[in-house]
Amino acid sequence: MKARYKAIVDEYAAAIRDGNIAAGTRLPTHRALSAARQVSLATATRVYAELEAMGLISGETGRGTFVREITLPQGLGLDQQVVASDVVDLNFNYPALPDQAEMLRDALRGLTTSGDLESLLRYQPHAGKLNDREAIAAWLDGAGFTPAADNILIVNGAQHGLTVTVMGLLRPGDVVAVDALTYPGFKALAGLYQLELEPIPVTAAGPDLHALRQLCKRRRVRALYAMPTLHNPLGWVLNPGQRLEMVAIAREQDLLIIEDGAYAYLAPDAPPPLVWFAPERTVYVTGFAKNIAAGLRVGAMVSPPALRSALERAIRATTWNTPALMTTLVSSWLQDGTIGRLESLKRQDASRRQAMARTHLAPLNVISHPCSYFAWLPLPEEVRAEPVVRRLMNEHISVSTAEPFSTTPNVPHALRLALGSVSLDNLSNALEKVKNAVEYQQFL
Repeated sequence: MKARYKAIVDEYAAAIRDGNIAAGTRLPTHRALSAARQVSLATATRVYAELEAMGLISGETGRGTFVREITLPQGLGLDQQVVASDVVDLNFNYPALPDQAEMLRDALRGLTTSGDLESLLRYQPHAGKLNDREAIAAWLDGAGFTPAADNILIVNGAQHGLTVTVMGLLRPGDVVAVDALTYPGFKALAGLYQLELEPIPVTAAGPDLHALRQLCKRRRVRALYAMPTLHNPLGWVLNPGQRLEMVAIAREQDLLIIEDGAYAYLAPDAPPPLVWFAPERTVYVTGFAKNIAAGLRVGAMVSPPALRSALERAIRATTWNTPALMTTLVSSWLQDGTIGRLESLKRQDASRRQAMARTHLAPLNVISHPCSYFAWLPLPEEVRAEPVVRRLMNEHISVSTAEPFSTTPNVPHALRLALGSVSLDNLSNALEKVKNAVEYQQFL
């Protein structure tokens, strides 16, 4: 015979999944459920705990227990979906400048008239050609450290670099400390490779490093995934003291540090990356999707010498090598200064968009970096994210909730706005509609 609490769980789960209990519905208190179903308070608590573990409800301190949105409108989830041509996409960032297409045409013409084209059709070294790795090493010098070309591995974008790191250095069941709000692509990897993510509480200024230290005392943590320079989605840039403390904890607890620098180019005056402070235990991962274009799937990793062979084996097992045509193109743009110019122009562009966001969204609380291509918008206490997103979708605007970024069961009610993929005119109009949608829910 099915346990009483299981029967109640199944009943609620079916009603939520069928839509008979709508997303956003406040559920009875634990005591009210206990009285209504004639079960103990402990049983009622167990029912809600199981429903929360199933991702169907969330408890919010001081507010109660609510049904979560499980049938997400297009644009809320992690997977990139085809967005209709009439939808303003504030969900995904693929910033491009007006003349980039012509730059690509010129670069491709240049490749056809110089060098050995035949060599681009052959297999390449797993970690990339030496001259390409040297060009990347020189570029990273502008990020605050100068790695040896021998410690660089070229990959098919930053996401592939993270995949290679997980494949080569971690094992199923390993515990990885991550920010309570983090990059969705790493969450996806953790699920695929059966890693256990342990969330670290965060503020607008950075992770709670005391909580990280306590976590390491409580659990056997294998690795730390961090974005110290322009965090996605919160935009922070950790100061030198925070970086030193993070490295000290990693050394005390023998943690592997996985450092994601995908957006670091937007904060050129940031302190040196973690890999500069702790090169013996840090794998630094970056890419060229954000500073050039998402279609050029080229990234780079900086590895401790002792870990290089394991990472190279993972590259071989996944893609063998990064296509030579793309790496040669990126290398030429690094050497002639094109990428440096693009980065400068994109910082200016992002700064304009941030200023626009703060103007249009005032007086709402916007958390971001002045040169970031995204903004985090915590919603007022009485506003829930799902109705806001649905209203915006009805107005042909796609935004993301906190769900894809959250590593805790209690997902905050917030929006993550990608600012870099639409024209300035469309962005201005969309931001006004975002503010109006929030205020509409606030004053219902």
